[in-house]
Formats: sequence, structure tokens, C-alpha cells
Amino acid sequence: MKLRVISAVFAVAVFGGTLSACTSAADKASENLSKAAENFEVPRRIVGINGITDKPLFSVEGFCSYEIKDNSYDVICKQPGGEIERTTMGKSDNVTIVVTQMGGTKVDLFRSRVIFRPETIVPNFDLSTR
Repeated sequence: MKLRVISAVFAVAVFGGTLSACTSAADKASENLSKAAENFEVPRRIVGINGITDKPLFSVEGFCSYEIKDNSYDVICKQPGGEIERTTMGKSDNVTIVVTQMGGTKVDLFRSRVIFRPETIVPNFDLSTR
């Protein structure tokens, strides 16, 4: 009896894991596109719109990543020379952020994209003796 229960639990776990791995091509493409954008491979336009006046407050364009925090928006962009710039904006209840992808990017529809960065294993540090 105990073996049947364990076998049934194992079968349900395997079947559930198999179903969760079956995602649509659009879901996989979206996941891979997000990874590409977070690695500065996708050009974007990020616009903040005032919800009261319907006028744009700011616009940022380039190979940018964005993050929404509790009270702010962080936009990090890679410049043509390789420099990285961050813009932090305060968040309010009457501003809408619109992020538009500016161009197409080829991503796999069926396989997950995994990114290994061996250079992140050894940190880059500065030594200060003062």
C-alpha cells in the first residue's frame, strides 16, 4: 500500500513537471526577448507620460534596461562607446511608463536561453589603503 502511494505521488510530480515545461512558443520567445533586452541587445524607447495632462515627461532611447522599484524607476542604458548610464526617476500615481522595443530581435521560440558570465565569478575590486 505504501509503495502505491509513493508511486502515485512520484507520477503526479513527474506529470506536473512535464506540463509546467510545456509553454507556448510566445511565452518562450517573450522570456528569451526579456533576457536579450536585459543584456543590452534590444533597442528600446522608454517614455513617461503624465496621467493628468497626457503630455510626455521624459523619453530615453537606446539599448536600455529598466527596473520598477517601490518609489522609483531605474533606467540603465549602454552607450555606443560601451559606457553605462543610469537614470533614476521618482515614481508617482499619475505617471505611466511605456516601454517600446525599437527593432526586431531573433530569439528562439522553443529553447530557453541560458547566459553564463564567467567574469562575474571573480569580482572586480579596488584596493584603498587610506
